[in-house]
Amino acid sequence: MTLFKTIHKVIETAVQDSLAKGALDLSGPMPSFVVEPPRERAHGDLATNVAMLLAKTAHKAPRAVAEILKPKLEGNPLVAGVEIAGPGFINLRLHPKVWQEEVSAILRTGTSYGESDIGKGIKVNVEYVSANPTGPMHVGHGRGAVVGDVLAALLEKAGYGVCREYYINDAGAQVDVLARSVFLRYREALGDNIGAIPEGLYPGDYLVPVGKALAECEGAAWKDKDEAEWLPFFRKEAIEAMMALIREDLRVMNVHHDVFFSERSLVDGGGVDAVRAFLESRDLVYEGLLEPPKGKLPDDWEPRPQLLFRATQFGDDVDRPLKKSDGSWTYFASDIAYHLNKFKRGFGLMIDVWGADHGGYVKRLQSAVKAVTDGAGRLEVRLCQMINLLKDGQPYKMSKRAGTFVTLRDLVDEVGADVVRFIMLTRKSDAPLDFDLVKALEQTRDNPIFYVQYAHARCCSVLRHAAEMFPEESLSEEALSEVSLDCLTSEEELFLIKGMANWTRVVEAAALAQEPHRIAFYLMDLAGLFHGLWNKGNDNAALRFIVPDDKNLTRARLALISATRVVLRSGLNMVGCTPMEELRSESPSEG
Repeated sequence: MTLFKTIHKVIETAVQDSLAKGALDLSGPMPSFVVEPPRERAHGDLATNVAMLLAKTAHKAPRAVAEILKPKLEGNPLVAGVEIAGPGFINLRLHPKVWQEEVSAILRTGTSYGESDIGKGIKVNVEYVSANPTGPMHVGHGRGAVVGDVLAALLEKAGYGVCREYYINDAGAQVDVLARSVFLRYREALGDNIGAIPEGLYPGDYLVPVGKALAECEGAAWKDKDEAEWLPFFRKEAIEAMMALIREDLRVMNVHHDVFFSERSLVDGGGVDAVRAFLESRDLVYEGLLEPPKGKLPDDWEPRPQLLFRATQFGDDVDRPLKKSDGSWTYFASDIAYHLNKFKRGFGLMIDVWGADHGGYVKRLQSAVKAVTDGAGRLEVRLCQMINLLKDGQPYKMSKRAGTFVTLRDLVDEVGADVVRFIMLTRKSDAPLDFDLVKALEQTRDNPIFYVQYAHARCCSVLRHAAEMFPEESLSEEALSEVSLDCLTSEEELFLIKGMANWTRVVEAAALAQEPHRIAFYLMDLAGLFHGLWNKGNDNAALRFIVPDDKNLTRARLALISATRVVLRSGLNMVGCTPMEELRSESPSEG
């Protein structure tokens, strides 16, 4: 049980005891109260809103309820002091021993510290990236890749059964455009003068090697055939080549998927037809007239009957078409079938990570999921806003090997995968992100990944230095977990321990909110606490980590450092960045 849950139980017991003795009356169930660190350190270690939530049913003022609970909380051996603040908040101060024991718990548990069971093994499908297989990933895809990848890791840490999935959009008109673009490059490789790339085809140089490879393998066998003959072959070869590019981009970014799901397999397997039959059986489709686009009426607009899904019955603004005017399925129809497929695979909870330009598509697909799962399936969508590339504060245009956009690989080659991943998490995903290539490479606290990795490297440096000074001592996490920590009483040391203890609460809160950026924020805060203690040691010899004349104090502080390293490593692993053991910097040497 985590420290926060332990204190939650202490408060709940105090409430139940007050109810049993008639000091409080509760006409309903126990309210869902919170236990969390207060915003101001001066207000104590933990704060709870339980008195304010109990006040209404207890028919008492919140502060009066708090006064009833106060002596019961003060009698608990974990609690050193209780204060009532504001309208009825209860602020708790815990005995230093509680925090000292948390250091030992971290060292015993290792990087499993912070794991939670709030997910209760619930299966969740997290779909992210799902870039069209028409070229390499661009910078915008990179943000969704990181957000999805870290969200999946976060949910796993919180006890969910997670499947990481990539949806290959290989059944739409865009892959035919890709095939024609590759065929043009194939002809070019055979010696044809293709001139300027025609409007509507993909102009990127990344297709040149694909055309050359096909020319070398196939010779001129396809050159003079009709499109109807060569299109299926070139479509297949082009998709495979583009997915190879995308998989390599994902590998370089340390992004992982368990499943790559093909849209074409769904369509060819009758999945969309089955959805139509299901919706017809529920009277959820009909032949109707599609409304014109909102706010404008095109000159060539002609109302025409189409197969429409009764989306308005499930909270959407209008009913949505399932078929195009040429009789082919819409993307919407395929997406319904795909999410029904997810549900049938056991994923009652589905989380999709999309670009912000798909924001208008959210409500319609959620309504469809609700319809085809009889309300048992839930679709959550996390939107990722655009990225502004800067260099020293000014807009920056990188090379565009793709022809029309900056590739993710260009950015990774420029600053490194760890930098890209971490900076992608320094803003909430639905807020625009400024990515400054100069600041991303600075070795200062203004570079968040350096600041966090340097904290981890400093921990490693202290432990290496201690091993050299005391070769007879075992400094393993297991050995340090048995060390007496009674001497860890300075304000700065306790601040650091409290920061580490908060890791368990941050994991749970971030998982419930589906907000992986909270992990990056937490790591920056924890690194700040550690660097602050380091700097205090530079100014005050009594606070240094290694005190040669006092082995007991040194052991305790090495346990503190080792625990800090464990939590930093756990967080860096979650965000997919390297826990560096050594970094060069002009900062002061280890204390």
